[in-house]
This record gives sequence, C-alpha cells and structure tokens, in this order.
Amino acid sequence: MAILPGATIGFLGGGQLGRMAAMAARSLGYGVAVLDPDPRCPAAAIADRCVAASFDDEAAADELARGCAVVTYEIERIAPAALARAAARAPLRPSPRLLELVQDRARQKRWLREQGFPVGPYAEARSPAEALAAALSLGGSLRFKACQGGYDGRGQARAEGEAEAARAFGEIGGVPCVAERELDLAAELSVLVARRPAGETRLFPVARNWHEHGILRVSVLPGELPGDVAERARSIARAMAERLGLEGLLAVEFFWTKGGELFVNELAPRPHNTFHATEAACPTSQFEQLVRAICDLPLGATEPARPTALVNLLGDLWLAASPPDLPGALELPGVRLHLYGKEPRRGRKIGHLLAEAETSAAALELVREAAARLSPAMAAELPPGL
Repeated sequence: MAILPGATIGFLGGGQLGRMAAMAARSLGYGVAVLDPDPRCPAAAIADRCVAASFDDEAAADELARGCAVVTYEIERIAPAALARAAARAPLRPSPRLLELVQDRARQKRWLREQGFPVGPYAEARSPAEALAAALSLGGSLRFKACQGGYDGRGQARAEGEAEAARAFGEIGGVPCVAERELDLAAELSVLVARRPAGETRLFPVARNWHEHGILRVSVLPGELPGDVAERARSIARAMAERLGLEGLLAVEFFWTKGGELFVNELAPRPHNTFHATEAACPTSQFEQLVRAICDLPLGATEPARPTALVNLLGDLWLAASPPDLPGALELPGVRLHLYGKEPRRGRKIGHLLAEAETSAAALELVREAAARLSPAMAAELPPGL
C-alpha cells in the first residue's frame, strides 16, 4: 500500500546522503525525522525532528520510528538490534536482512558466490597464519579489507605476495578480513537499481568511476562502455535486487577487467556517491527514486540521460592556504556546485561539482576544467586517463 505525502519518513543516519534524500522527501510533501550521533548533522537542517544518539542505541531507534510511516537508512553502520527495534515500529526499507548481509564483507562475498554472482578470487582471514595462507593460495598482489567498518579506502591494506601478508593484516588492525587478488582493470563501474514493494523495478544508466586512495574522485553517467558490458552489469544488478526482495535502492559496484570479465566488488543498499550525477543527468534523481520506492509509489523515469560528470570535493580544499575559487568554477555553463553543510576536514567529502555536456567525454573535460578553476592543485591530483 502506498505511503502518501503528508506522512513522515525516518532516516537512520543524517549525513549528506540523508540530507539529499530528506530534501527530495520534502519536495514530495513528506515530513522528515533523523537519527544521528551528531545533533548538527547535515540532515538536521532539513528534519522536523532529530534524535541525537549512536547507531547502536535501541531506544533511540524506537523513538525515531515512532510516528514514522516508513524508515530507511543512509549508512551501513546501524547495529542489528537497533534495526530490529525500528522495524518493530514501522516498515524498514530496505530490509534489515539486506543491511546485515552487506555489513560483513566475508558474509557478503559468500552470499554472492553461493547465489552464482561473479566475484573475483578471494579468501577469508582471521589470523596472521590465515592471512599468509590466503596470500599463498591467491598469489600476486593482494588487497586486505576488514570485514566490518571501513569506507573510502579505510580498513584496507595492499600486500605484494606472502612476504607482506602479515604486515598488511596487522595494518588493518588484525581483524577478520577478506584478501582479494588485485585484478588488471579496464574500469570500475556501478549500477543503481530501484525496486518498490509492489515489484516495479527501474535501473539507472551505468556509471564509470575513478578512485584515488580508495576515495571516489570522478564519475561519469552514463559511462562510455563498449559492447554488452553495461547490459551485463545491469542484468546482474536486476537479478540481485529480485533475489534479495529489494525495497528501496541497491548500488552494485563492479570491476571490469582488461580480459573482459565482470566481477561484483560490493553492494550498498542506499543512495550512492557515484549516482549524485542523477540530479542533473536523469529525469528522476536517485534521492527522489528512493522516496518513491520505500513509499511504494510509481517509480520515476531514469532515462533519457544527459551526460554528466562528477568531481568529489574534499575538505582539504578549504584547509589550503588559498580558498577554492567557487565563482570561477560556476562561471562555466553547465556546471553545478553542491555543498553538504559539513565542517571541512582532510580527506572528508564535503561537496561535489557536476558538469553537463552533450557527450560523456565532453562532460569529463568540462568537470576537469571546473576543478582546475576551483583549485589548480586539486585538478592536478585527479586520476589520469579520464
């Protein structure tokens, strides 16, 4: 049954994703309640009610859900017990089962493999001895990733073969992890699928992404991809959403190798950084689509898509000797700026630039020019080969 405008939506997490989703909810006529440890979180300015509490506070999750017609989340770090308390009060979409699946990398990879979805060579490790065994079985360059926590490259360490396995295991804190063989990549891709409780499903165009030190720096939507790569990725994501009984959004990150193979990297059951460009590129943004999906409203159109490129803005820009030249970047036709209302810190995402153009290549060129006007030093740090 549809949840109509006038009802209140609860958000577990009040970061930039919660803020932008809350803005979409407001535009559609919904009330907004937020739970976040920071009473001044980005979404607080949009909310009718903000519950300041940790993500493992069961009573606070219950308090948030009171008076909400539906609850969703914008971050994976919600404790299972808190999820259960919220779900006992109101529908929680996507489901707690789905979030618990992706909260542990090893559990997620086991599920993907058991369900027949393509994953790259990996092994689990819970001790230095198991880390060495993983390196011996996989061979080559490895990346150790902590099973829980970690984002934007945190909780990860590279190792060149078994000689560095113990060091890498210790570098991530000696916690349970997965060791992945590094692949010879042609590109990193992502797919976003929306599905409502009634079963209607829509997919956004495939995004092509460039990371640096584990942090997304640049993304373009739609990505220029040869052959059937985009359709293969979309087909896998659609099948995954149906298998999981998705109610909401699911972002699926892919590795595409130079040998033509497509492997699932990881899942995120929420809005995703690589699809911020949908605000300019698509008839329906990912944030409006989330609201439609969890409220069981008809999903919005995702195509046609106007090529749009994104550059993430880190707090380092505002901590440099010279402030970023915002007017200079905004002088360029087709360029938009979005700031999240967050205090600048080094390595912290506090906003993004979007650039629209007639082709994906032109959008990438324009967003690079905008970044150069904003900060020549930042533009020089962008990944090569865009």
